[in-house]
Amino acid sequence: MDVVLLSRLQFAAATMFHFLFVPLTLGLSVLIAYMETRYVQTEDETYLRMTKFWGKLFLINFALGVVTGITLEFQFGTNWSRYSEFVGDIFGSLLAIEATTSFFLESTLIGVWVFGWKKLSKKAHAACMWLIAIAGNLSAVWILIANGWMQHPVGFDIRNGRAELVDFRAVVTNSFAWLEFLHVVAGAFVLGAFFVMGISAWHLLKKQNTDFFTRSFRIALPFGLAAALFVSVVGDFHGAHVAEVQPEKLAAMEAHWETKTNVPFYLLVVPDEKNETNLLEMIEIPGLLSFLVTGDVNGEVRGLKEFPKEDRPPVLITFTAFRIMVALGTYFIIITLIGLFLRKNLADSPIYLQVMLCSIPLPYIANLAGWIVAEVGRQPWIVYKIMRTADAASPIAASQVGISLVAFILVYGLLGAVGFWLIARNAAKGPETANLAVN
Repeated sequence: MDVVLLSRLQFAAATMFHFLFVPLTLGLSVLIAYMETRYVQTEDETYLRMTKFWGKLFLINFALGVVTGITLEFQFGTNWSRYSEFVGDIFGSLLAIEATTSFFLESTLIGVWVFGWKKLSKKAHAACMWLIAIAGNLSAVWILIANGWMQHPVGFDIRNGRAELVDFRAVVTNSFAWLEFLHVVAGAFVLGAFFVMGISAWHLLKKQNTDFFTRSFRIALPFGLAAALFVSVVGDFHGAHVAEVQPEKLAAMEAHWETKTNVPFYLLVVPDEKNETNLLEMIEIPGLLSFLVTGDVNGEVRGLKEFPKEDRPPVLITFTAFRIMVALGTYFIIITLIGLFLRKNLADSPIYLQVMLCSIPLPYIANLAGWIVAEVGRQPWIVYKIMRTADAASPIAASQVGISLVAFILVYGLLGAVGFWLIARNAAKGPETANLAVN
């Protein structure tokens, strides 16, 4: 394997592992802030216990997210130095803003929240948790503006062989970035909700702390449903925007080869990249793809054959990941709607509880599938239509990247095993043992 492929594999491994922790930080922080606010409003000790129990799991997850995220930025210098040299004026400034305005704020406030139980008033302590949630999601804004610029570059000129920033406002108001942000953060909220519901379901099945976990489940349920519905709506807008600015990606997402009007949507497709066709197309909904992309059942959708082969993204990976994301997104809506009908009798609904327990990994899979669509679907470009991925890697030996790739997998594998064991262990203990550093 060459250095470019190895560098891509290393960055993908590090990013996807890091993103196992990021969405839970975003989603769970909002739920904890709500729980603590309810404690302030009602002085009901159960809400305080909720805050501390779910807060401890949040802190373990946050620590793992920080550790696994730090190495990502180093890779821009070690593995992608040509990319960093080319876009540093834009991409580097956005990462710097994220670190100084959001990450440092979030980290500091977490310290205040953990050690401030007796030093702050109840209202100030709850406000601190809301600020943590806001700072975490603000961090996502800057990261996704940076990624959105890679997907749809705006506000720059090419000077002296580099992309130089000329319109910061255009960069921060990039429509692609904001649609991506809304989609990603809503997906994170879904994950946070399913995390709470899944762990609550485990305890309800064991008849442990029934009132505590029933109330936790009921808090997360409408939050998860609203987020799942929002993901679906914003995903539709995002898909139409992708068709406009990245038509090759949209065509790969749907395994759509020929430019046509009145294009149907197939529920079952088996792509054949080698022969530039599909081996199987079943369950056709006439005109639906045209409608989803253009708002008109007779609208034209550009096919992959319209683009040079060297500019087409990998079809099978992009198509499969997109179908997984959509299928799981639909499942999240259906299963939470069922939960609304059962919410008053959760403890007496063991089959539903078992389903929700088994559903904990599914939002993780959906989030990762979405990132595969976004990143693999952009290939062969690292900055769309501006810089190819093959031109962005550092001039280093493949053996160096291979060794570091193996090291990443081993270290991250160990970190993941320890991290998820700690989360599972503390989740299984229940609220009685959930005490933060200072009580």
